[in-house]
Amino acid sequence: MAELLSFVEKVLEREGAVTERIAPDGLEVMIPPALQQTLEIPELARLGFGAELPEHAQRVTLESDWMNRLERVVGTRGRLARQILDVDSVAPSNPERIVEHTLELTNATYRLKGVTPAWTRYLIIAFRYTAISDEKRDGILHLGINLNNGSTLDNLLDPLLYAAAEKANEHTTLPEGIQLPSPWGIARLTTVLNRALPTRIRHCLDRFLGSMQRRQERDLRRIFNYHSELRQEALERMHQLQQKPDLTERQRSEQKHTEQRLRAILREYQAKVGDLRQKYAMSVECRWIQTLELIMPVQRFEISIRRRKGERRIALDWNPLARKLEQAPCEYSYTWERPRSVCDDQLHLVTPEAYGPCTQCGKVYCRVCHPGKCPKCGHVTG
Repeated sequence: MAELLSFVEKVLEREGAVTERIAPDGLEVMIPPALQQTLEIPELARLGFGAELPEHAQRVTLESDWMNRLERVVGTRGRLARQILDVDSVAPSNPERIVEHTLELTNATYRLKGVTPAWTRYLIIAFRYTAISDEKRDGILHLGINLNNGSTLDNLLDPLLYAAAEKANEHTTLPEGIQLPSPWGIARLTTVLNRALPTRIRHCLDRFLGSMQRRQERDLRRIFNYHSELRQEALERMHQLQQKPDLTERQRSEQKHTEQRLRAILREYQAKVGDLRQKYAMSVECRWIQTLELIMPVQRFEISIRRRKGERRIALDWNPLARKLEQAPCEYSYTWERPRSVCDDQLHLVTPEAYGPCTQCGKVYCRVCHPGKCPKCGHVTG
């Protein structure tokens, strides 16, 4: 929580507050009147950011409503930022080996054609997601995109964000004669975000979903066992009554009542299961927070990809800060997961799932070439 503590400290000081760090992992603050109302705290307060709180301190976490309070303080400031990192970019000594360990193709071959210095334009977009079920989870998700080729930057984000924060107060100008990738239009960027965000948010929520599923299964077992016992008792009584050759009026009434009870147990069980499904149903909200345009030098790997008689050239950038080659983009899902398959028609790079068989007719087709439905049977895909 050290980063959150530093962030809150800077925000409050910019708004005129006086802050002092206290142990363990806390801040003692004196807040001006306008800020008191926005943050809903008194003039003198203590804030805690660690597992152990200072005495009389309020806890500040990413999951608390403090994120909403700070959002009201910051407003729209800092939502869009542009930063130039003019770092040394020397070509790696063994580029063939780097490509071998990064580019994984299931049905095509490739050859490295060359490595040249270049500049690129990254977009690093921050989102806040909130998942609500029987419990609530909040988190921050960063999605990075190289505008030169659409590669996502999941394996590069940490060093890029660290470097951007370290050099936040430096003002670097772009050298003359530099060619940068063109900015993307809204339609293209929206398509990428709609495809890339859901799987990443679900990945962030994996532990939360697993815990929620275990609780749901526990409650379902408890309800099932309880109603099974009730049902078994009623069935045993029905069986006893059915074994008797002649039933008295009272026994016939009891038999009818037991039948009604069996139906009532089933209705109650179905209603309880429905209540549980509603209780554990999850909604997820994702909101844009900030976009950082990061411009910096890279080493551009020109790679030729061959699939049967077709050939296509792609460019992947090696980042000197992360000292890694970015993943080849999946031009359909923009996932970070490997490997990639190459389609026959346009040589699109996609995941094996995006170049797989139709669930209806079994025809293998590329989801980029034929978005939305199978070209053979017209079956609509998700």
